[in-house]
Amino acid sequence: MINISETAQTHFRKLLERESMPGLGVRLSAVHAGTPRADVRLEFADSGDLTGDEWAIDCEGFTLWLDATSVPYLDGAEIDYEARATGGQLQIRAPKIKGEAPPEAASLVERVRWVVEQDVNPQLAQHRGHVTVQEVTAEGVVVLRFGGGCHGCGLVDVTLKQGIEKTLMDKVPGVTAVRDATDHDTGDAPYMPRDAA
Repeated sequence: MINISETAQTHFRKLLERESMPGLGVRLSAVHAGTPRADVRLEFADSGDLTGDEWAIDCEGFTLWLDATSVPYLDGAEIDYEARATGGQLQIRAPKIKGEAPPEAASLVERVRWVVEQDVNPQLAQHRGHVTVQEVTAEGVVVLRFGGGCHGCGLVDVTLKQGIEKTLMDKVPGVTAVRDATDHDTGDAPYMPRDAA
């Protein structure tokens, strides 16, 4: 499940000894799991901090608690500590934390949502924008709702046709068109106001 090197275990033991609290362990969880913003959170935890559904990994001298909802994303993770002359560096590698692309046999909705989260939204985030999938019709039409800097932006039509639609049609077989269901007149912080475009 998770590989914790001896050097990492030694590092954790030293940190826990400094805290000198009986029963104190380490909790690991995935934050924003399955998205491009995914990261890990590592923190001290005692029995009062636990919800009861954590997985316990017994290490020499302490317990590593793994958040239950994070298990699929942290499966195969490696934790290592590299001592250096200037201190040390803890490294956590979790190859599944950003999720895994759905297989070709997955539903059109799953495949569209994956591409929107992994490819489209990171690009839109550069302009403080994002989209959410409102609907995918039986005919393969993807209906989106724009938010953030894209809500009310004067270039949203270009973004939709030349960016998002092209990406989805190239990467997701079965997508026939992309439509916008956003009322752009209600946007209050557009990246580029409609009258300036």
